[in-house]
Amino acid sequence: MKVLVTGFDPFGKETVNPAWEAVRRLPATIGTATIVKLEVPTVFTQSAAVVHAAIVAEHPDVVLDIGQAGGRAALTPERVAINLDDARIADNAGRRPQDQPIQPTGAAAYFTQLPVKAMVTAIQRAGLPAQVSTTAGTFVCNHLMYQVQYQRATEFPTLRAGFMHIPFLPAQVSQRPNTPSMALSDAVRGITAGIRAIVTANEI
Repeated sequence: MKVLVTGFDPFGKETVNPAWEAVRRLPATIGTATIVKLEVPTVFTQSAAVVHAAIVAEHPDVVLDIGQAGGRAALTPERVAINLDDARIADNAGRRPQDQPIQPTGAAAYFTQLPVKAMVTAIQRAGLPAQVSTTAGTFVCNHLMYQVQYQRATEFPTLRAGFMHIPFLPAQVSQRPNTPSMALSDAVRGITAGIRAIVTANEI
């Protein structure tokens, strides 16, 4: 089994993105799965193209995209992606789409194929906060989750894919009073537990 795990580069005014920092520290194997790691640009159209190229090259069984969710205190596997780009800030290419469909011919929404509740349980058993999320937002995170699902629907029918948000790192909240964060080592441990749940579900 092969799992492609992606993490975004820093965006906005941040100099670090916990998503990529955690992904690049994942082990090379988790259970029986080989882990392929990929940094993804926080750019609407480019993010999906980079992941598509990796799917073609690596032939993964699973794609798990990881993104930063500032303000959330838990690791949150996403249940659904919606067909909408509506950006509060510009992406790293300066684009800020407003009320635009991601794919004019795509479904209004796509549900993940990943066992999100089992992932949450596994992360909680590792001693970390986790919960299922039903909104991936309308920025690049949701865009990428939706686009990978669209690619699955139109090109890669056996692929299973999903998305998980993780909190800020402690250094990112030093000037943000009362904003939750998570240590990088815990984020790595939580993602690892989530992937282990995906692998276990595949083996059943």
